[in-house]
Amino acid sequence: MSKVSYYTPEGLKKLRAELRQLKDVERVKASKAIAEARDKGDLSENAEYDAAKEAQGMLEMRISKLEDALAGARVIDESQLDTSKILVLSKVKIKNQTNGMEMLYTLVADGEADLASGKISVNSPIGKGLLGKSVGDVAEIQVPNGVIKFDIIEITR
Repeated sequence: MSKVSYYTPEGLKKLRAELRQLKDVERVKASKAIAEARDKGDLSENAEYDAAKEAQGMLEMRISKLEDALAGARVIDESQLDTSKILVLSKVKIKNQTNGMEMLYTLVADGEADLASGKISVNSPIGKGLLGKSVGDVAEIQVPNGVIKFDIIEITR
């Protein structure tokens, strides 16, 4: 049973492209690597064969996870989202009450999270703490080394 995850159209397209790459290109490479290693002799002492089989197993596991994610994937219609509260795909400007630092984050599904580009998962501690908040609210977020308080300054799409 796959759980439902919400994606932007671009995020879903990226997920499908990665799955297609793994199935059409990487699977073929893994099969060739196994065949080449098998041709090198005794399989009981062939570390190259063992490594190729292990790599194939990891590849198949990744393909399975992507297929599960796609089975539960839903595209979000941004025009239907409420901008008065923080939801998936909200762009949120927050201010750390402790050090006064302002940050801009976009809340996205797990598969689209990329901190370097300001995209955080709705399932991360900060993402969970921000969901449902409105401008002017204070989000108290439990992190490993305590509680951080953020002022919600702005919510956009």
